[in-house]
Formats: sequence, structure tokens, C-alpha cells
Amino acid sequence: MSLQDNTSGATPTQALSAHAKRRQFRPPWRRTRRALFAGLFFATDALGIWAMFQILYVDGITPLELVILGLFSLTFSWIIIAFWSAVIGFVLTLCNRDPITLDRIQPPRPPSDAQSRTVLVMPIHNEDISGVITGLEATCRDLPADTPQRQVEVFVLSDSTDDTIIEQEHLEIGALQGRLSGICHLHYRHRNSNSGRKAGNLKEFCERWGKRYDFMLVLDADSVMSGSTVSALIAAMEANPRLGLLQTVPIPVHQDSLFGRANQFAASLYSPMLAAGLSFWHADAANYFGHNAILRTEAFMAHCGLPELPGAPPLGGDILSHDFVEAALLRRNGWQVQMQTDLEGSYEEMPSHILDYAKRDRRWVQGNLQHLRLLGGHGLHPLSRLHFLFGAFAYISSLVWLTILVISTIDALVRAIAEPNFFTSQAQLFPDWPIAPPPLIMPLLLGTLAMLLMPKVLGMCLAMVRRPSAFGGRARLAVSVLFESLFAMLIAPLMMMFHSLFVINVLSGRTVAWDPQSREGRAVAWREAWRHTWQGSLAGLAWAGITWYYTPVFFWWLTPVWLGLMLAAPLIRLSSSLTLGQTLRRAGLLLVPSETDPARVLRAQDSPAETASGEWPAPTPQEMPGEMPEQSFAAPRS
Repeated sequence: MSLQDNTSGATPTQALSAHAKRRQFRPPWRRTRRALFAGLFFATDALGIWAMFQILYVDGITPLELVILGLFSLTFSWIIIAFWSAVIGFVLTLCNRDPITLDRIQPPRPPSDAQSRTVLVMPIHNEDISGVITGLEATCRDLPADTPQRQVEVFVLSDSTDDTIIEQEHLEIGALQGRLSGICHLHYRHRNSNSGRKAGNLKEFCERWGKRYDFMLVLDADSVMSGSTVSALIAAMEANPRLGLLQTVPIPVHQDSLFGRANQFAASLYSPMLAAGLSFWHADAANYFGHNAILRTEAFMAHCGLPELPGAPPLGGDILSHDFVEAALLRRNGWQVQMQTDLEGSYEEMPSHILDYAKRDRRWVQGNLQHLRLLGGHGLHPLSRLHFLFGAFAYISSLVWLTILVISTIDALVRAIAEPNFFTSQAQLFPDWPIAPPPLIMPLLLGTLAMLLMPKVLGMCLAMVRRPSAFGGRARLAVSVLFESLFAMLIAPLMMMFHSLFVINVLSGRTVAWDPQSREGRAVAWREAWRHTWQGSLAGLAWAGITWYYTPVFFWWLTPVWLGLMLAAPLIRLSSSLTLGQTLRRAGLLLVPSETDPARVLRAQDSPAETASGEWPAPTPQEMPGEMPEQSFAAPRS
């Protein structure tokens, strides 16, 4: 019996053979590899904190210096996690080892009698539907052909609220259904409510049609995925019946501005390697990014109904960053959550300039800070709690860095302005000469800088060995890495300022609307750039002037900070330039594989589609109602 004919009321998952259910894979050496990573982390962390303590503790340690030590410990620990993840990812990738199985990378091998039905779902909300259709059509045309054993359908799930946009969705998606007639089963559903936002959109779909499908592959409005990647994800789910979620590593594409191209280059070069290192110690308790991932529908429906957080927004109400929470709930209930790091056919688009990028981050700050309220949730896996903590600290770290810099500046100014007093007692015969700090400042500084830069160096080395031509050749690759590193250093103070303000706003009770993000490339006007940065630029100017006047040595140490703040507006304006980005591309700089050797699905986005005849709008498939019960993070009552 074909799954297409399965209307008996049994879930599609029940059609999996008993043989498939016995083929449950559990990542080997999970505790050992996590213990190894923990050992590397704590040893390096203890060494750095000890060195900082020795530097501060000369004539005793002041309360201000204790605060600096505590904040340094937080940021240094954050750097170490990325460093060791990059080192491990480098070794695994260089040796062509799967970070989950630790074996040679090979395609998944599902049982020969496996049958499944998969739905690609794309939730949209007031999006530019013309831009959405381009990527969606390319993905649909690249999907594998339906067979009795494996069927794939597509659902566009709209909860748009703008009448004009809704009308345009009906027209363009209807036309797309006609073009894809005989190629892909594409369906469209619009709901009149935006309750629960994206999570609510998916929940409504699951409760109406979820039981029709074994697997649900979630795409964002800007996602593009190759057919071979879709096939590999389905095969991986079929091969491991305890796999509840499999996340890919989405790589940005189609970037023309300097800012977009720099981020696209960094993601293409470093992200797969870093993801492999993270996957090594995450094993079967990985995280979920909310898109470009495949889920087992039965597990998702049973365990991922999200509750509202008590209290008012921004820290209460709907769970905004739902993806981390859904991964945690799946893992809590025994389902494996993994990351597939070797598939190259998973793509997304991103904001093209700093202001839109920061606007997107502002929404994520609010959602990720909500996760701090779930750290004590009942029954969660320890790594799920770490994901919550790390997601929040990714933005809190900017405020921590800013606090360290401000306190260090105050400490340097106090030392520079205060007159030295070598005789602290009237009866003292001999002076208390200041004791020179131990010679640890430069080793600690250089060691920290090396750990910050090491992921970039290792990513470059991998590309040099494996496929230098995909990045423009070895010489251009090296220049591109240097250019991207300098650019990242210049914009770091600006992003620190934005993220610090966002965290403060959320903690002070200010909420934000989750509107669709802008992905179209455009040059930011000077007026707009100055309007968002003039306060930071003035702060950088004052910071530089005061430290130069009172403590010139500290002024030079702070150069990357005050320079980045003072140049904020020019950096935003120039980095949004499409002309400058295209000039670098013609020069062979910041090139990425999606440009030098684009996948078929990306080439299809640039090719006009032929009109196909067919009846549209296509009929919506028969519903198979199911429940998605609300979950709780509280301990059950005895």
C-alpha cells in the first residue's frame, strides 16, 4: 500500500517497518567526548583566570579589580568554547570524519523497505512574495521525484495580515502551482490569525495535516535547499527512528554589499568547521535554528506544543525564539537532536547592511533572554540548558565587554589622576614602592588574541588544503581572510554598542515587534547612518579625548574601540555599498563556493521559469486532525 493511500487513521510513522525501528543509532562515546571537551575548557579557563588574577593582585586586589576579574572570567570562557570547538572541528573535517559517528563520512543507509512522506513547510508573514517565490520555485524544481516509497509535498503557510500582500500571495502562489503542475505538489494555506507567531503557524498546520506526514522540513521565507540535501535528510531520518530533529548548516548566498559579502564569506569559510566541532560534543543533544532542518512530525506534535511564559512581554508572553525550546523538549522526551554539518545544499539570505542586521538581532535578543527563565525547567538535558544560557550570553557578552572597558578606563583614570603616596603612615621611615606586575600581561593578551583569531586561521587552512579554487585561489583567499578579519574588528565596537543597548532595553521592559526582515540589498543613506550612530560616535570621541589627555598609554590600547565607534556612520554607509561589494567580487576577493561553483538550485534562481499548464489553485489535501498538547516546564505534582 502506498502512503498516499494511507487514510486508515494510523499515523505515517506506524507504516515504518519493524526492521527500521530496530536500527536505532546512538552516537558513540558521548560522555567521553563531552568529558574531553570539558577538560580542555576548564584547564584553559583556569590558566587564563589565574594569569589575570596574578596581574591584578600586586598590592592586593580592590573591589573594582574583583569586578574586572569576574567579568573577564565570563568573556574568556566564551572565547575558549569557540576556540576548542574550532580546533576539534578542524581535525574532524580535515580527516573527513563525521562528528556524530566519528567514522568516515558516508551517506545514510535507510532500510530497504522504508516508506515515508515528507512535507516542506514555509511559514510566511507579510513577506515580499515575489522574492519568496524565486527561491521556493528553485527548491521545488530540484526536489527528488515522487516514488511509492518516498513522497514529498510542499506547503506555504501564510499568516499575513496585510490585505494587499494576501491578495498578491494568492495570485503568485496560484501561478506557481500552475508552473509546477506535474513536477511538485505545492499547497497554500492562509490563516486569519497571527497568534503564536511562527510557532503558532506551525502548530495550526500540524493539528490539521501533521498526521499525514512522517517528516516536516521547515524552511524560512529566504531559504533555498537542493534536492540532494532534502533526499539526504529524509534518508537520515529513515535510517534512525529515534532521530527527532536534524539541523543543517545554512550558508548565506546572493550577497552584493560589502557587509553582506564579508558575512557570506565568513559563514562559508568558518561555519561548517565550527558546526562540526560543536556537533562533536553536542552529539545527540544539538540545537535547532528554526529553519533548514527536518523534524519527525509525530515527535514534534507530541512534545513541542509551547506554553506562554507568565508575565508581560518582553520576558513573558509568547516564546519568541521557539527553536531552542523545541529542541530542548524533543531531547527531554528521549528524541535525538543532531546537526548535519557536511551537507552543502542548505542556503539562506541575510540582511545586507549593518542596520537591518542589528534590527534582526534586536528581535533575537528579546527571544534569547526569555530562555533564561527556562534554565530550571523540569527534566531538561544539561546541554539544552547550556544552549539556553549560551543563546542569551551571545548578546549579554557585548554588555559584559562594554562594562569591562568602562571599568578599566575608570581604573586607569583614577590611577593617572591620583597623586602617588609612598608613605601611608606618619611614622613610616621607608616608602612603599609600587610593585611591578608579573610579566603576564603580554602572554595573556597574545594568547587571547590567538584564540580569537584561530577559527579564522584554521578555516583558511582547511580551504587551502581542500578547495582553494572555490574561494578564488590561495593568494586571494589569504587576502580575503585578512580583509574580513580587519572589517570584523572595525565593526565589533558598533555591534557591541547595539547589542548592549538591546539587552538594556529588554531588561528595562521594552518590547519589539517581530516584523518581516528586509533582505534586499540597498545602500544606507548618510542621514540614516548618522541618525543611528551619532550618540555612539560622540561617546567614542569623548572616550578617546579623555584617555589621551590623562593616560596616553591606555589611549593606544583602546584604539580599536574608540576608532570603531567614531567611524560608525562611515562604516555603515560604505559597508552597505553594492558598488564596493561588486568591485571586490570582480577583484576576486571575498569569493565563496556558491559564486565560483554554484549548485544547480542556485543557478535555477537566476533562470526564468517556463510556464507550465495546470489547474490552480491546487486543491488542499485531506486533513488528518491531530493534537499538539501544551507542554510544561514545571515539575509534576506528586
